[in-house]
Amino acid sequence: MDNQFYDVCIIGTGISGLSTAAFLLDQQPDLRILMLEKTEQSGGAISSYHQDGFLAEWGPHGFLDNCEASRELIRFASLEGELETTPLAEFVRYVCLDGRLQCIPQTPLRILRQPLISVPAKLRVLADLWKKPMPASPSVAQWVEYRFGKALLPFADAVFTGTYAGDINKLKIDAVMPGVRALEQQHGSVIRGVIKKMFAKRKGDHKRKGMPAMTSFKGGMGRLPQRLSEKIGDKATILYNTEATALTKTDDQWQVATGATTYHCADLVVALPVNAGLPLLRQAQPMHPPLASIPEARIISVILGFTEEAQIPFGFGYLAPEREERFSLGTLFSSHMFPGRAPQGHQIIEVLVGGRRHAKRLQLTDNELINHVYQDIRQIMDLPKAPCFSKVLRSPYGIPQLESGYTDLLAWRERVMQGEPNLHICGFGWKGIGINDMTQEGRKMAQRIITRQEQGDSAEVKGVYF
Repeated sequence: MDNQFYDVCIIGTGISGLSTAAFLLDQQPDLRILMLEKTEQSGGAISSYHQDGFLAEWGPHGFLDNCEASRELIRFASLEGELETTPLAEFVRYVCLDGRLQCIPQTPLRILRQPLISVPAKLRVLADLWKKPMPASPSVAQWVEYRFGKALLPFADAVFTGTYAGDINKLKIDAVMPGVRALEQQHGSVIRGVIKKMFAKRKGDHKRKGMPAMTSFKGGMGRLPQRLSEKIGDKATILYNTEATALTKTDDQWQVATGATTYHCADLVVALPVNAGLPLLRQAQPMHPPLASIPEARIISVILGFTEEAQIPFGFGYLAPEREERFSLGTLFSSHMFPGRAPQGHQIIEVLVGGRRHAKRLQLTDNELINHVYQDIRQIMDLPKAPCFSKVLRSPYGIPQLESGYTDLLAWRERVMQGEPNLHICGFGWKGIGINDMTQEGRKMAQRIITRQEQGDSAEVKGVYF
């Protein structure tokens, strides 16, 4: 049927679109909501892989439990009984330095106490207290070296390799850590800003919180979009294999064309990854975006199963800075993190390859990747026997890289939404790439639709975890 009307149309059923729909229905269950998905299933990059008793992830492996929006979403999906959590305070992580795995504590003070860098390098960190805020829009590498010294670059490299599979010489500090950059600008020092923020929390009688926990589900991360789709589908219309091809604004309504059918809605939510959403937004907006697209980094997960003879260190896994010149970006010790991800008597690890710096490695065959990875990791872990299980997962989704022009793109998004109160833009790469980033943005879009008010958007100071 042509010209069907809905209160809200959401394009995309990744975690951003699902979050927006869930928060809307939780507050206004009578809303007529239409969700359009061009593929045959929801979830976007979030999907789990099961074979022969091994469980791995195509995309994100979990999220921290310190985000209220994500906790609300879990309650909406009735997934409380399927949660698996691994506290950061109890599990360690490693960075590969000088060809060896070095245990990294999860707090800055503990890191400084470790013999990972020299005493002069530790004292150089304190120079942040009198360094003026760095002008312009520096890269992560430029900013870290300026504020804290060159010795911390490998650790910054490890952090942003683990988050973005990116290049710290190209990632912009204003884009990836706007909250920390705001502390620098407001207080003239990151250390001074963090201390003042801590005292402000104590004066406000905030309860002191411990370190967060990594969170997933017994059936893998794919359970989250699967269960959300089921719950939302009871109250809203979800159309799969249906791609939005054109957007048109007429009076106080939006028209969404999908080939043979045109849908009308009062509120339109474009909940797509940045590069997927920009072509649609460009044709619907007289104010064109400053970028046609942003760079993406693609990674491959090489899944390896071992018997109990393999001496896989206790903890989450490790990351390798670029200076180590290793084939793998890092490795997740999945069956340590979440027991039950391998058959009894076995272990599973997930090795990440490629990223912004090594895109050519994505062209290798599966066998070549497995061989290269095994030869790489056996140099730093005691693996007496070859893997008894292997699988290469090639996700079609890239990781948005927040490089030059990204903050201008965010400013354009804000201007567009201010000029179009019934247009709401979120999705993978807008305001972050983590699951918590997207659930928070989904909740903001839902509140914007319900209250007709712009939601506050102060830069959050996020913890840095390896």
